[in-house]
Amino acid sequence: MSAPAEAAHEDALPEFPMRRACPYSPPADYAELRKAEPVSQARLRVNGKRTWLITRHDLYKKLLGDSRVSANLKLPGYPLQVPVPEETLQSVPLTFLSMDPPDHTVQRRMLAPEFSVRRMRELRARVQEIVDQQIDVMLAKGGSTPVDLVTALALPVPSLVICELLGVPYEDHPRFEKWAWAIMNHDVSDEERGLAHYELDSYVDGLVTEKESDPGDDMISRLIAFNRETPAVEHSDIVSMSKLMLVTGHETTANMIALGVMALLEHPEQLDAVRAEPELMQGAVEELLRLFSISDAGTARVAMEDIELADVTIRAGDGILPLNNAANHDERVFPDADRFDIRREARSHVAFGYGVHQCIGQNLARMELDVVYSTLLRRIPTLRLAAPADELRFKDDAIVYGLYELPVTW
Repeated sequence: MSAPAEAAHEDALPEFPMRRACPYSPPADYAELRKAEPVSQARLRVNGKRTWLITRHDLYKKLLGDSRVSANLKLPGYPLQVPVPEETLQSVPLTFLSMDPPDHTVQRRMLAPEFSVRRMRELRARVQEIVDQQIDVMLAKGGSTPVDLVTALALPVPSLVICELLGVPYEDHPRFEKWAWAIMNHDVSDEERGLAHYELDSYVDGLVTEKESDPGDDMISRLIAFNRETPAVEHSDIVSMSKLMLVTGHETTANMIALGVMALLEHPEQLDAVRAEPELMQGAVEELLRLFSISDAGTARVAMEDIELADVTIRAGDGILPLNNAANHDERVFPDADRFDIRREARSHVAFGYGVHQCIGQNLARMELDVVYSTLLRRIPTLRLAAPADELRFKDDAIVYGLYELPVTW
């Protein structure tokens, strides 16, 4: 290809990320790409680099199930979603989300018992108490004046839960919520993001060090004890795992709480159905996870070898973005995919990713969402939005989609 032709081709590539046209639907370009070019190229808005987009459900699973792709964000082709200076990038330790086997396998095995189905059954009663306590506070304020559900319920519930799990003092939650926001926001300066990483690392390092000498009944203490009995990782690895759980353990669930409540209140026929048949709530949770797919590009990869996918050759070193939101709106798997339907069989969704890096906290997220939605609808049956949905501020500028505020009344 000649230089002018190549330049013209670069200019023709779409930019990523693309904005959602509607809160309940992915960007319109996804459907067009899935039909005409399900393995296609785009330019990253953050740095202009090329990356591959995967927009079909079957190809998404095939790519993420391929051992020839890497999650290592330090590789040159990795499609980062935020601007990070190369020197900084190479100096930070990898979290287990960005590790490949066997290192990833070691850390995942350490964490897996903390998020088992059995562990979630044991934890459910405490989560119920936390949710009821937060709703008590909401009800005490009265419903005549609008209440922001994000600050009243969506943020504090997962923050309280993850703090108890990890053994983090809850009074520190405003600090780590601020750090998480800076780390996961597209429009934060390099200096702000770097400072947030540094302060969060220092905080968690101090916490782990304290628990090494004075353990408690919490996840960090159990990781330390397990590692002493069967040495597998370093102190810094336990710090990294704890940091990851602290940030991701509240941010994603908080966003899903607010979005899910909005969706249910905006669809009264679905709301009436789940109230009439409470056993539908677990299916409603799966459908909401599919519908919003809030971590659209959280499955970034790099090809370690040439890979043939849908008659396209992805070259070794190329960055790849298998898109959750595109796969979860594939009409071949989910007919009428943009429609919210709590009776849909949505368990094949990929909102938690796929393959060896599938979200380890998914059992916790499902349980929290089930408890929050069910309790809120039961205890405040007249709950309603206090502002039209089209006037709400959505997190189009963040890595994880959500709402900044959700005013409600009753």
